[in-house]
Amino acid sequence: MAYNVLVVDDEAVIRARLKGYFEKEGYRVHEAQDGEQMWNEFNRQHIDLVMLDINLPGVDGLSLARELRSRSDVGIILVTGRDEAIDKIIGLEMGADDYVTKPFELRELLVRVKNLLWRMSLVKKAEKAVVEQLDQKDDEIAFDNYVLELNSRKLRYGDELIKLTKAEFELLAAFALHPQQVLSRERLMQQTSHRNQDVNDRTIDVIIRRLRNKLDAELFVTVHGEGYLFSASVDG
Repeated sequence: MAYNVLVVDDEAVIRARLKGYFEKEGYRVHEAQDGEQMWNEFNRQHIDLVMLDINLPGVDGLSLARELRSRSDVGIILVTGRDEAIDKIIGLEMGADDYVTKPFELRELLVRVKNLLWRMSLVKKAEKAVVEQLDQKDDEIAFDNYVLELNSRKLRYGDELIKLTKAEFELLAAFALHPQQVLSRERLMQQTSHRNQDVNDRTIDVIIRRLRNKLDAELFVTVHGEGYLFSASVDG
């Protein structure tokens, strides 16, 4: 089965170069020069992976990456002409899976695409395992006045509903299913749908920071050199 790849770049030469190269490698390649065309292509067919330039006219690539991630689990590789660390960090926080910096080697980009698609296939297996594990538990897990509803994927604190992203819910569920245990970042990555193998540590740290902002920060204990521990006493 050929994968569908969407190249979003305002430079026609770059789009043509990527389209020609990846089609020779057996991919179906679609093109867009801005956010509007990207959404037209994205909504018209199933897209497996998006190569998204950061510097686009109109809505920039970082904003598009964030919206893509909120709507879909599609693979996202950011392409940027800047080599500043802050851009890379922001891009990953926006939901991108990987990034490349212009000028890039086509062969390197091909390897990154193959690796990401391979990791996505592993994620589907991991998601299935997590669902099966959750199904074996009662619907609710209670800890420190919080109630995590597994089937509805909701978190409540008294009468307050705390909104969680998919990645935040999966990470919190992994912690709640393994309380008082030190979980390595690698193990936490296996329990979630996030896919970027190259930035495991950074990705997990970002999600945990967001959970600390939404819940009691003391619930998530950093164990230096090993990972994280969920300190709550869990009922469920």
